[in-house]
Amino acid sequence: MNISVTLNNPAWTLIYILIVIIATSFLTRLIAFLMNKMKRFHNNEAAIYLTRDIINYIIYFIALMIILQFFGINLAGTLLSLGIAGIALSFAAKDLISNLFSGITLIIGKSIQVGDTIEINNKKGIVERITLRSTIISDDSGVKKIIPNSTLTNYPYLHFKTPEKYRVDIQTGLSLNIDVEEFEKYIVKKILEYDGILKNPKPSVYSKGITFEETQLKVSFWVKEFNSKDKYKLTITNEIRKFTKMGEKDE
Repeated sequence: MNISVTLNNPAWTLIYILIVIIATSFLTRLIAFLMNKMKRFHNNEAAIYLTRDIINYIIYFIALMIILQFFGINLAGTLLSLGIAGIALSFAAKDLISNLFSGITLIIGKSIQVGDTIEINNKKGIVERITLRSTIISDDSGVKKIIPNSTLTNYPYLHFKTPEKYRVDIQTGLSLNIDVEEFEKYIVKKILEYDGILKNPKPSVYSKGITFEETQLKVSFWVKEFNSKDKYKLTITNEIRKFTKMGEKDE
């Protein structure tokens, strides 16, 4: 394929390409921002991610076509060539295509949703995210596992009853000069101030060991909504930092 710059000034060609790239980056970030806002009004996160991915793919495709035009590439001929090569490429990308269609099936059919607990091929965890290509689950230890969507549509899996509550664990360390009991009273009181955090089971602080520099602790509490886990994890982490700073000032 012969590529020739259509503009007389290559510098202007570069500028136009940079503008397209910047515009593409801005649009994809804007879409991500709007999709995050939609989470407040839409419970189906998987559908939101699907919409975001499809829009992003369209934006990337349009940007690519515009950039190719700057180099005088015949779009019709290019698409025709892709069509001819599509048969060969389809075999090479069989797994990718299978995962994409399986992802759409899972999201539209709602057979699995964010917050559900599933087990397949000895992998068990809570569904954290469903994308076009894969489903991400997190086990009790917080380890994330990626499962191809085609696996979920082609093989049997266990679908457990949706939990009524979800545990949030925060690993932290306190200076040896800070009283652990005082910290526990403070952080449990702060946790119970938030309406989105369950009062029962009561929040807990567990000792994970002591090093030469700090006392290692785990703060645990429960929330009712799976989508609120990250929000309250960040909130309580900030409360822990506030207490730590107060303890450092008192030293």
